[in-house]
Amino acid sequence: MLTPEQVKTHWWRGALVVTAVTIAAAFAREAPFAAVFALVPVLLWCSLARSPRNGVVVGLVLLALLAWFVVPRELDLSGPWVPAKIEVYWLYTTLAAVVCAIGARRGAGRLTALVVAGFVVTGGVLFSEWEAPPGDEGVSPGPAQLRIVESIGCGSGNCWREMAVTGDYAADVLRAHLTARDFIPAPSAGDRRIERFCRDTGLLVTHTVCADLYTFTETSARVDWYVN
Repeated sequence: MLTPEQVKTHWWRGALVVTAVTIAAAFAREAPFAAVFALVPVLLWCSLARSPRNGVVVGLVLLALLAWFVVPRELDLSGPWVPAKIEVYWLYTTLAAVVCAIGARRGAGRLTALVVAGFVVTGGVLFSEWEAPPGDEGVSPGPAQLRIVESIGCGSGNCWREMAVTGDYAADVLRAHLTARDFIPAPSAGDRRIERFCRDTGLLVTHTVCADLYTFTETSARVDWYVN
């Protein structure tokens, strides 16, 4: 059991961890493993900090960095300033290790291990998701006013997700839905029946998701999305 003196000395460590868990929880719906891995730099910093003042200042920087890598994706934002999910494993941990090294001026071995682990995990995640279908990627869930049936399709070493919809002005509603999620029109390989929309995320490595919109009738349409 902690004594009052220990609570007074170490309260900031608990506050940092609780705040980090709260931020990372926003990422857990889409990528639970990434959310857990994102907590490692904060936990490591709590073991390296030399004083409460130093711990809080650097800890706040780490929390801001964590929020930058997690929150925009949860808000379905896109653009070159929005980190891609895969960058949480290697870029976020590398930047966090640099911040910790500047703040602590010790623990080089553990910080190096963090960076190496980030790249190793990145390789493992890329391999495990090589032929996996994409996540929601801002497409799902679809518009509430439509009747929606989702499925997964695979072929030629790749998988995609499909959303078949019915309802009034189905294609128009889907088109507006994609546009609202920052998807922009893109060339559709010459097939006039397909409207293609794409959006990018990623600070250093671009993550492009494209959605192909098929219009069947005024009340029936489908969108397929995949990582390009």
